[in-house]
Amino acid sequence: MSRTSGSGPSQRMLRVGEQVRHALSDLLRRGEIIDPVIETSVISISEVRMSPDLKIATAFVSPLGAADDGAVVKALNSHAKFIRGRVTHALRQMKYMPEFRFRLDTSFDNFARIDELLKSPEVARDLDQDSNDKDD
Repeated sequence: MSRTSGSGPSQRMLRVGEQVRHALSDLLRRGEIIDPVIETSVISISEVRMSPDLKIATAFVSPLGAADDGAVVKALNSHAKFIRGRVTHALRQMKYMPEFRFRLDTSFDNFARIDELLKSPEVARDLDQDSNDKDD
């Protein structure tokens, strides 16, 4: 039942990651973390990736309205042990409570860069040539 590391996350890793994401979102929504950087930012948790042994949870966050995204991630990482203790009840079905790591989610930046590339004149010209070739 084991999977190779190149085949991607297992269904269990995905399911547990989603449960952890919900628990973290609820904790942030309730405002239980007393930190001025976190309190003044709206933080979106886009994804939580679990390690294969489910002992490490890497949460990808997008701070909205924060002056310094790095400061928010640093603040979350400094409160990781407190967060771990506060979400224990929501994740009580887990044998081991995962260690939390927070990373900045750059996927939206990547999407914007790809969108910008697709709208560039060079790509538009190439797409127009392809459509003209198909009409012939």
